[in-house]
Amino acid sequence: MTYQVHIIGGGMAGSEAAWQLARRGVRVRLSEMRGSPEGDRSPAHQGDGLAELVCSNSFRSDDSDKNAVGLLHHDMRQCDSLIMAAAAKARVPAGSALAVDRDVFSAEVEAALAAQPTLDVVRERIDTLPAEGLCIVATGPLTAPALAERIGAATGAVSLAFFDAIAPIVYRDSIDMDVAWMASRWDKGAEASLEMGGDGRDYINCPMNKEQYRAFRQGLLDGDKTVFREWEANTPYFDGCMPIEVMAERGEETLRFGPMKPVGLDNPHWATPEHPNGRWPYAVVQLRQDNKLGTLWNMVGFQTKLKHAAQVALFRTIPGLENAEFARLGGLHRNTFLNSPTLLDRQLRLKSAPSIRFAGQITGCEGYVESASVGLLAGLMTAAQIAGKPWTPPPRTTALGALLSHITGDAEADSYQPMNVNFGLFPPVDPDVKKKQRKEAYTARGKADLLGWLPTLA
Repeated sequence: MTYQVHIIGGGMAGSEAAWQLARRGVRVRLSEMRGSPEGDRSPAHQGDGLAELVCSNSFRSDDSDKNAVGLLHHDMRQCDSLIMAAAAKARVPAGSALAVDRDVFSAEVEAALAAQPTLDVVRERIDTLPAEGLCIVATGPLTAPALAERIGAATGAVSLAFFDAIAPIVYRDSIDMDVAWMASRWDKGAEASLEMGGDGRDYINCPMNKEQYRAFRQGLLDGDKTVFREWEANTPYFDGCMPIEVMAERGEETLRFGPMKPVGLDNPHWATPEHPNGRWPYAVVQLRQDNKLGTLWNMVGFQTKLKHAAQVALFRTIPGLENAEFARLGGLHRNTFLNSPTLLDRQLRLKSAPSIRFAGQITGCEGYVESASVGLLAGLMTAAQIAGKPWTPPPRTTALGALLSHITGDAEADSYQPMNVNFGLFPPVDPDVKKKQRKEAYTARGKADLLGWLPTLA
């Protein structure tokens, strides 16, 4: 096959870009180094499947009426997103959040791409940027060293970098449910949970009293941690994936106002005649279902750089996890990204080499959905270019448009950092709108404006 577009990287962004192009009849070569004869794999990946989820299994809130990432879900679905379609088939109960079975999700993405007649998935490592032809680089935050060096040479700048940490996964049958219990905070998302086959109580909750919490926090501070290499020493953390021990360092109560927040979670095991529904613990560790079978559960917000032995010893002090068995322990990997506002134009093209587009986390977005959405946009832009049609960017009032604008010019280049989609990236709504109605105003405006933009797509 003579290819019209070469996509490097088969993660969330590369897979979505390939789908958007192939379904429009564009001939695509999708290169993925995992599964190559050389056996290459990044430090964070466990397998060779396309669009593998290496951190959480959650795409976060699916509420498109009040939440920015939920609105991004909506925008992507309206654009026939492969990632969102695969997530729907792989969905597991998680209240109002969209969480998936990792293996089912990856398999759905791979099967959909394999069925496209104009798309070839080639297992190969690419070490150089193509000298000619259209290319989308979607190698993610763990770009192979040789290619990363070439990208650095092409951009004329040193890539920024931050650390991203991975949360542990526990086998469900090793959790003591005589201590832990099932509930969602304030029963939020119960209706969505029931629709997904859940019962409205989608999280396993492990309670702590004050003494247990303080001892646990001290264990985080004292635990044996990963030692950074010299080249990693000055790399900052991204706040959205802050290791739990780093949060513990920020103050005694930080965890209780973060991932270990107890409010809205009455413990039925502590019920008394005076309080038949139980009482709130001092702190709570929550676990969320990680696969459709319900056999694997991940520790929410517990991404960590503790060494594996230290993780096992400390996490087994959590009430209900005394005999926990771990399917995967936490880890830490270095993420790299471009200073996109400086290096890329408004169509994600490298200013010094316009035949090359970048997509996904390497552009400085953060999160599965954000990464996939930038891949979606790169695919749509490239399709329009091949069709000889003008590209009209999505309105900045949409989630797609707000994120794209942030990456390609609205952000301050001197302080550019990875960013999840949020309403702070959107143009303000009418100041007369009351504060309690502003989120609904953002989403209603975005949905209406997206409808006006969709007919412009090639």
